[in-house]
Amino acid sequence: MKYSYTCKKVSLNDSIKSYAEKKISKLERYFREEDTTAYVTFTVEKDHLCTVEITIRGGGTMLRAQTQAPDGDMRGAVDAAVGYIERQILKNKTRLAKRLRSEGFPAAAPAGDFEVAEEKEFPVVRTKRFSVKPMSTEEAILQMNLLDHSFFVFRSSEDDSLSIVYRRKSGGYGLIVTDEEE
Repeated sequence: MKYSYTCKKVSLNDSIKSYAEKKISKLERYFREEDTTAYVTFTVEKDHLCTVEITIRGGGTMLRAQTQAPDGDMRGAVDAAVGYIERQILKNKTRLAKRLRSEGFPAAAPAGDFEVAEEKEFPVVRTKRFSVKPMSTEEAILQMNLLDHSFFVFRSSEDDSLSIVYRRKSGGYGLIVTDEEE
């Protein structure tokens, strides 16, 4: 597994880096090593709140966790993020085994620190149909706020791509722009 580190408002020392690699390397058994990359972002806010974001890309799958820990506890935030990703993998192990390295999954449910019940199916309880109209990003954010939704799908008037705006937990808005596959 390859590792990529980003630090925002904090300098990264080698002990935190090696600790993160040690913890994340426990997830390697689920992935094919040659095509997997772990992106780790460390952030410290002005009130000493540590945020660790781990994104793992490999086997055609992307897994992400973002956790926070008070008082500069980077190790605790790393532990929580890795635990969250592992629970997500185990919760969806049947579906993920088709994409990831299937021999990496345990045969029985883990008897460890947490209880995981695998989701057998994803029931769709409601279907909505609507036309996707061309509009600017600002118009889409306004429409999302008027509907009081947390996201909104629209066709960009600039490049005609299918796009999504969403409200971020930390404040502000995010934009996802799709690319057409060839």
